Amino acid sequence: QVQLVESGGELVQPGGSLRLSCAASGFAFSRNAMSWYRQAPQREREWVARISATGENINYADSVRGRFTISRDNVKNTGHLQMNSLKPEDTAMYYCASGWGVPGYWGQGTQVTVSS
Repeated sequence: QVQLVESGGELVQPGGSLRLSCAASGFAFSRNAMSWYRQAPQREREWVARISATGENINYADSVRGRFTISRDNVKNTGHLQMNSLKPEDTAMYYCASGWGVPGYWGQGTQVTVSS
């Protein structure tokens, strides 16, 4: 049974930091790229960041570049998204997904709210 389980989302003040995690099971995580997406209320889901299977290649959306860092641990089958200098417009449900360009498996999401 394939599972991607996100965690780490919570309410944080503007300028704060959060670290999201994505625990993978049921498929060959170490042989798949991993991506993070987010969806704010009444907006379409948008891609945030992605990392190749080995971690050698990483891309970020312009809106988060320089503030967010994607990483992965292929021993623990876990991915992470370190989010710094958070802004109210970062408020969204954050999802991890397998794959580079076309997502395969999806997690259920974790809510990030940036507000004072």
